[in-house]
Amino acid sequence: MIGERIKQARKAAGLSLRALADRAGVTAMAISKYEAGKSTPSSRVLLDLSKALGVRTEYFFRPVKIELQEIKHRKHSQLPKKALEQIEGDVKEQLERFIELEELLPNGPVQAFRLPENLPAPIADLDQIEAVARQLRESWDLGVDPIPLMTDMLEERGIKVFQSQAINDRFDGMAATVDGIPVIVVGRGWPGDRQRFTLAHELGHLVLHGRLADGIEEEAAANRFAGAFLAPADEVRKELGEKRTWLEPQELAVLKKAYGLSMQGWMHRAKDLGIMPENHYVAMRKYFNSRGWNKTEPGEQYPKEEPQLFDQLVYRALAQDLISESKAAELLRMPLSEFQKKRNMPSARPAPH
Repeated sequence: MIGERIKQARKAAGLSLRALADRAGVTAMAISKYEAGKSTPSSRVLLDLSKALGVRTEYFFRPVKIELQEIKHRKHSQLPKKALEQIEGDVKEQLERFIELEELLPNGPVQAFRLPENLPAPIADLDQIEAVARQLRESWDLGVDPIPLMTDMLEERGIKVFQSQAINDRFDGMAATVDGIPVIVVGRGWPGDRQRFTLAHELGHLVLHGRLADGIEEEAAANRFAGAFLAPADEVRKELGEKRTWLEPQELAVLKKAYGLSMQGWMHRAKDLGIMPENHYVAMRKYFNSRGWNKTEPGEQYPKEEPQLFDQLVYRALAQDLISESKAAELLRMPLSEFQKKRNMPSARPAPH
């Protein structure tokens, strides 16, 4: 078991056998034997490995082992296999901690993930996806207003959301399942509007899986779902009107702030819904590209999404004496002293007179 844990942590850290060996002060051959179960590291070596891998020693003895199923990536073709292994290893480690915690709290606040029973199938064209997104919003009692926090909304409905620092510009996100539980992963350092679109896109994969007619490309369908879920068609028409030949950048910036959908996302919605003709959409794209806005949009970044559920459950388990401070620190991946400081919550400074 320890060997499998070492291997998983090494992949999650993006380290080769040689790199880990150099950090831990052992040979690459020794690491290879540990991972293959042919040798067992001593207590001292385990401590060195934990420091090299950025995990606590308890990690190596964690009994939970999970496997990702039905994995769907949004990745570029040049993404190295090693980078993909690092992302999946990081996600597995986060999932293991979450599942271990949930076993202590069988009556937690999370409901089981469910989709409406009467979603249409097969979906013969992309325009039908507008109705699917609207139906899901209705089923989840979301109305038509902007969704303030996508991560919170998804977690409340049984989807586990994780962020990974390993995800970069060559990897746009991942959806998978673990024992039937849906999982979505996005980049930790991304702007909030990119995180939100990826969350909605991966939700689209979960919703549309097995419902698309032959000839409908799933990535394009998930993109259409993401736009429709974040900015419902009727609301887009209210905001933009029925026919437009141009959208002012400042207008798009206001809508981005209100809905958490990028300026380019709003341009795409206008095209998808027939509000803006294709040639005018292309002209706007060229305008954005000429100013570099296709890579970095002007104005303030939309606030990042921050998963909160796991931290909340850790403190709940601690409050109910289900775990110790040391276990809480391990689950949160931080030194005990740092956890104790965070738990004590320093008092707010008095307002100046």
